[in-house]
Amino acid sequence: MEQYEPDRLSAAQIAATRRSLSNGRGALSRRSLLRATGAGALTIGGVAALGACGIPPAKGESGGTASTDHSAKEKRVVFSNWTEYMDVSEDEKSFPTLEAFTRRTGIQVKYTADINDNVEFFGKIQPQLAAGQDTGRDLICVTDWLAARIIRLGWAQKLDPANLPHAFANLSQQFRSPDWDPGRAYTYPWTGIPSVIAYNKKATGGRKVESISQLLDDPDLKGRVSFLSEMRDSIGLTLLDMGKDPASFSDDDFDGAVARIQKAVDKKQIRRFTGNDYTADLSKGDIAACVAWAGDIVQLQADNPDIQFAIPESGYMISSDNLLVPAKARHKTNAEKLIDHYYELPMAAQLAAYINYVCPVEGVRTELAKIDESMASNPLILPDAAMASRSHAFRSLSGEEETSYEEKFAKLIGA
Repeated sequence: MEQYEPDRLSAAQIAATRRSLSNGRGALSRRSLLRATGAGALTIGGVAALGACGIPPAKGESGGTASTDHSAKEKRVVFSNWTEYMDVSEDEKSFPTLEAFTRRTGIQVKYTADINDNVEFFGKIQPQLAAGQDTGRDLICVTDWLAARIIRLGWAQKLDPANLPHAFANLSQQFRSPDWDPGRAYTYPWTGIPSVIAYNKKATGGRKVESISQLLDDPDLKGRVSFLSEMRDSIGLTLLDMGKDPASFSDDDFDGAVARIQKAVDKKQIRRFTGNDYTADLSKGDIAACVAWAGDIVQLQADNPDIQFAIPESGYMISSDNLLVPAKARHKTNAEKLIDHYYELPMAAQLAAYINYVCPVEGVRTELAKIDESMASNPLILPDAAMASRSHAFRSLSGEEETSYEEKFAKLIGA
């Protein structure tokens, strides 16, 4: 187990956090703007909602520990998630799939969408985890790299497969064994997040854009290209284009990818590096082609038929947001039952229809088609086997690597 040391974020890491909060995955999506009604902290089953200022440190039993599972006597579970990551009723006053869980199990869910950014959220819970205290949360949803870190530090509870029959059976092969959690001993994915190429066919004159090399070198696209300000996405796709594996690259490989992108910056091929604020420019045609998140493309295509996507022949990047039970959580079994609930096919389909990211549940196509046939046939939500086989994950980084790489990437993008 890694020895705990207080985090000291480098200037580059702090800048990366600010980028994410302002316009990255931590920012409000188009759907958020349309649906912003303050419904982020609702109660299922009659439990009072969490306060806007967050959950206070839990006072554990017997000397500050809360390692005993109280699930049998306390029919409740506390779940922290990202904004706009849960299906909402038409009147926007309830969460249908959570209500279904409570009706079936009798377990009340205290749900709050209080995760805006991985680093910011980790800052909230780290002091309690480091002190061996209950965070006040039984289930959290965090991105790959943070899940890996929490596991490495010994701050996650190992899941009991006996409470996860649907999750164990229905987890897509694409997500079964990440390098940071082999065999999914500690986590299950909530959703997959592909990074691919998007282009506006009107802006490209009808030409397809299908490779990172085109984005970086095609003179017809000069000044009308954007890359993401998230390091793992932009560097990962560039590594793939260079014939390198993002799951096993070296320092030299990373530097080579940076140099490749820097060349495009220097010749003004790349207009700018963005979070999800590329969407407006892409839709208008000011950006002709870009590196994009699949969930954004699904939403853009609903409004603009000129928006197209491409999966590079070299492959595409995928990460996941993952469900994890923190150390000292009081209701581990109840949390496991909630995880399993979302791997039952009807629940998985209902969630996927709402959030529009890759569903990690195998066999959900028929159920999703009952809700929306177009979503069931959309490879950005349900990749077929051929597409899934072309996905790649960015390897886990040590603290030293992360600091070094973020500094180099921040210099590249001018952050």
